[in-house]
Amino acid sequence: MTDLRPRLPSPLQEVSDDRFGRYGVRLLLKRDDLIHPELIGNKWRKLAPNLERAAGRTLLTFGGAYSNHLRATAAAGRLLGLPTVGVVRGDELAGRPLNPSLARCAADGMRLHFVDRSAYRRKTEPDVLGQLLDTVGAPDAYVVPEGGSNAAAVRGCRALGEELRDRTDVVVLACGTGGTLAGLAAGLAPGQRALGIPVLRGGFLGDAIQALQEEAFGGRRGEWRLDERFHFGGYARVTPELETFAADFERRHGVPVERLYVAKSLYGLVTLAEEGAFARGSTVTAVITGRPFP
Repeated sequence: MTDLRPRLPSPLQEVSDDRFGRYGVRLLLKRDDLIHPELIGNKWRKLAPNLERAAGRTLLTFGGAYSNHLRATAAAGRLLGLPTVGVVRGDELAGRPLNPSLARCAADGMRLHFVDRSAYRRKTEPDVLGQLLDTVGAPDAYVVPEGGSNAAAVRGCRALGEELRDRTDVVVLACGTGGTLAGLAAGLAPGQRALGIPVLRGGFLGDAIQALQEEAFGGRRGEWRLDERFHFGGYARVTPELETFAADFERRHGVPVERLYVAKSLYGLVTLAEEGAFARGSTVTAVITGRPFP
């Protein structure tokens, strides 16, 4: 993996923003979007340990039609010469032209296999997974879960917290499957805290993060919590208000803002500052976990 020349530790950038400055709060951006041009942000941190464990085997993973995880896995396969298979939610997509995200996966050599939504929900059941592996002709494939979050990924994300030790009081980031937050919190120093902004509705993520930490570390690690208010209707939902906010943040700071995850975490962070959630004199860091795909 070091042959791919990741930029680690990722840069920590201070920005001046009156929406924080007026409350005496210092804002930093943890630029994980600059780790690697194709394995971006938390995708690098979660995929790298799994790619090493795959040891050259076919990599099989899961995602929806616009999954950034599928795109990153396909890119990793191309860069490292690994065969990849993407199991895509929704068999109704099989007969349609590929959207730009899936087309990029295919161009990077990923074999796409579309399954109906009922089977997709059961994909972790041993019999369903075994049938999938046989169907795609890869019975010995190394399986990475949807979103890339497993114990290896969580341990990989612990380095993110370690890079921020003693640099900040609070770390804020968007959460999909929760693996990045689970690892980040474990790497922070005592007294630092992590705040996750879920981008999906449902209220299930806290239990998932707890389970990931138990699997990776044997129990809960670090101080962390979730704020469920900023999903904007659910995954892949981008309202005009969120679009306006993201474009304004880009103009202010010259940082490309990915809409499905990063924009929601930044919006939540600004709202929390306005609500007085951060003590005067404190430092808050937003993790830029990805950037807009072309």
